[in-house]
Amino acid sequence: MALVNEHFLKLPNNYLFADIAKKVNAFKTTHPNVDVISLGIGDVTQPLCPAVIEAIHRAADEMATQASFRGYGPEQGYDFLREAILKNDFLPRGIRLDMNEIFINEGAKSDTGNIQELIRWDNSIGVTDPIYPVYIDSNVMIGRAGVVEGDHWSNVVYMPCTAANGFIPQIPDRRVDVIYLCYPNNPTGMTLTKDELRKWVNYALKNDALIFFDAAYEAYIQDDSIPHSIYEIRGARKCAIEFHSYSKTAGFTGVRCGYTVVPKEVSAATISGERIPLNHLWYRRQCTKFNGTSYISQRAAEAIYTPEGKQQVRATIDYYMQNAKTMLTTLQNLGFEVYGGQHAPYLWVKTPNGSGSWQFFEEMLYGAHVVCTPGIGFGPAGEGYIRLTAFGQQEKTSEALSRIEKWMK
Repeated sequence: MALVNEHFLKLPNNYLFADIAKKVNAFKTTHPNVDVISLGIGDVTQPLCPAVIEAIHRAADEMATQASFRGYGPEQGYDFLREAILKNDFLPRGIRLDMNEIFINEGAKSDTGNIQELIRWDNSIGVTDPIYPVYIDSNVMIGRAGVVEGDHWSNVVYMPCTAANGFIPQIPDRRVDVIYLCYPNNPTGMTLTKDELRKWVNYALKNDALIFFDAAYEAYIQDDSIPHSIYEIRGARKCAIEFHSYSKTAGFTGVRCGYTVVPKEVSAATISGERIPLNHLWYRRQCTKFNGTSYISQRAAEAIYTPEGKQQVRATIDYYMQNAKTMLTTLQNLGFEVYGGQHAPYLWVKTPNGSGSWQFFEEMLYGAHVVCTPGIGFGPAGEGYIRLTAFGQQEKTSEALSRIEKWMK
């Protein structure tokens, strides 16, 4: 008899965004003539930039002839893209990496979920709260998170990020084996200074812990004093693995490409105390379970590092950040308590009058016909908040804000 992995049965019945879609679809069914505007799910709306489109066409043409056709590519990615990453994302910030420390993927979500395969099931994990759901759910699937006790998982150390502490997570007062950090943060849109990030690196080095650092939104940082990479902090190469994505940076949600950095110095121990480099283990894992990102997607990603590509991608980022600025100003003028929106395309909004996250989601959907994301879906500390995204079309975003203003009055 085949036995199911019962850890999967511990997961909530639906993924957060599937629950949102279900509720929105139910509303549309009963209100077929209503135009619903989504400021919820963080999907992009602007088309791929011209440099990327041209690269896709060239790569597709190459696949059409025998002489330039390509089949399986290297699991860790083509050299042309990894070299472009090193020269453009890291060297300008004084970070020197080896090309074999870069692993191209089909987007950061899969790697942030799969990276936990490299460590034992009984490692302890610490997460900022609120947090992107994939970090916890992937640990639930292997049995590392324990069981649900109220609104917490029993084996997870939660580090609340609240208005009271400026949304800066506090260093745990006990040892934690693995720490998940995401900055600029999804969902709060907040950032960490170098001094704050240095505290986490020092903690990891002192306690022989690992940091999984999600930098998917680093391109939205507007202040150069804010770190774009954890490797800007001395010692991080010994304790941190970093994840990057082109999904929100260059609109690749439908193209799929990103990368993970696994330095050769980062390692974990066996029960007997032997140190095992994780770079080799991740390479071995990828060779076994991953056939590589498509050649066309990698050529598309390479194009964003050309002079034209950089300029065009920056213009799109500026478009979204103008949305964020407008949203931030409008919502504050309406009396909302709002965080984020300055160095990230997310705004973290406190629900008025003590409303619960899902309650306010329903009220906004039915009252303003605007979709938000309930903060409770990101963790216990998210209750009483909603997340809004700046990825919409500017015209639709302005219309949504007008509806919210009319509804609130």
